[in-house]
Amino acid sequence: MNKFGMSRILYLDCFSGISGDMALGAMLDAGLPLADLQAALGGLAISGYDVSARRVLRAGVSATKFDVREHPAPATEHGTRHAAPSTQHPHRHLPGIFKLVDQSSLSSAGKDRAKGMFQRLAEVEAGIHQMPVEKVHLHEVGALDSIIDIVGIVFALEWAGVDRVVCSPLNVGGGMVDSAHGHFPVPAPATLKLLAAIQAPIYSGKTQKELVTPTGALIATTYATAFGAIPPMSVERIGYGAGDRNPTDTPNVLRVIIGRTADRAQPQCVAVIECEIDDMNPQIFGVVMDRLYAAGALEVFYIAVQMKKNRPGTLLTVIAPPDLRQAMVNIVFSETTTIGVRYAEVDREVLQREFVSVETPLGSVRFKLAWHEGVVVNASPEFDDCARIAALKHLPVKEVQAVAVQAYVERRARLPLDGLSERPRPEGRHS
Repeated sequence: MNKFGMSRILYLDCFSGISGDMALGAMLDAGLPLADLQAALGGLAISGYDVSARRVLRAGVSATKFDVREHPAPATEHGTRHAAPSTQHPHRHLPGIFKLVDQSSLSSAGKDRAKGMFQRLAEVEAGIHQMPVEKVHLHEVGALDSIIDIVGIVFALEWAGVDRVVCSPLNVGGGMVDSAHGHFPVPAPATLKLLAAIQAPIYSGKTQKELVTPTGALIATTYATAFGAIPPMSVERIGYGAGDRNPTDTPNVLRVIIGRTADRAQPQCVAVIECEIDDMNPQIFGVVMDRLYAAGALEVFYIAVQMKKNRPGTLLTVIAPPDLRQAMVNIVFSETTTIGVRYAEVDREVLQREFVSVETPLGSVRFKLAWHEGVVVNASPEFDDCARIAALKHLPVKEVQAVAVQAYVERRARLPLDGLSERPRPEGRHS
């Protein structure tokens, strides 16, 4: 974020899904130098492969296709082939993957991020197949190309130096898909569980193929702090990453949009309507508030006041959009005993707000985040979620709130790109 309150944002446009190779292709298309990516991946200390990028067309859209090619095994004097040392164990366990990540040239935070991603996937696979995490073969993500995809995208996002990542609703596709475990419905079980863990919005379009892979779901759910439409921004870079298929009707690409957005509080004009009441049955006040909110009021509140003739009364205040002022006045006149109201239009500033889901030991809790100049200044657990969990677990609500806040703090520490603090840009970022 610069001194003018502008933050750097990356938007994942998943209208045709997301996978690891599509994500890296899109970042290369947006300006990530292939040589820098190759140098970063070279630190993995895995031999027997090379990576490349090429221009392709997908339904008429020019995009970058990122490829990982394993070298063929050498032939023996008897004409048979033995696996190269790097491909003897194509499906690695978690400790072996962690060792590879530690040998990479990622930053310390990047290594932690990559290992956290692999850990999440291992836990998901363990839950699906009912086995200990340490015994899980990460068939898809433990394969060489997926290790490269995950380590590569961690490097790519560090290079981009963004403050926030926002993701569109994800088109997951449909039909069936073959995996190492069998023939499964789309989205695959691991993909669906990753997306469901943070309540990411998904849908199935007309393409009945697998569009979101486990690696793609892992990337989206790790980096995105919000899901929805393209946020207000000034666009600086656009990248298209191609998938393998080339349908004729819809471009099989992931689009990334990188730009800047002002997160300063935005002024708004609202109508403030007030009146004092000293002669109404107090039971009616609840009905009045409900009807005002149902009609579009932004805020309704009551304050005890002392009125003329030394009578105790109630000050009714309604805050509403200016175009609803007359509707609010009509409700006040019809539902209360007042014979007059006063109103004015005033300006107010409202922080940018969004909801994110945080996984806690007790269950998922939504947090309302409030942003000011690119920094989260408020993070509050949704009370209804805490109350629901408290009832299910037979716990005091305040204990659930404390657990939720602790989980959020830990999540913030794991996700250095969530915009929670100002951070220096990594060296080597191109802008």
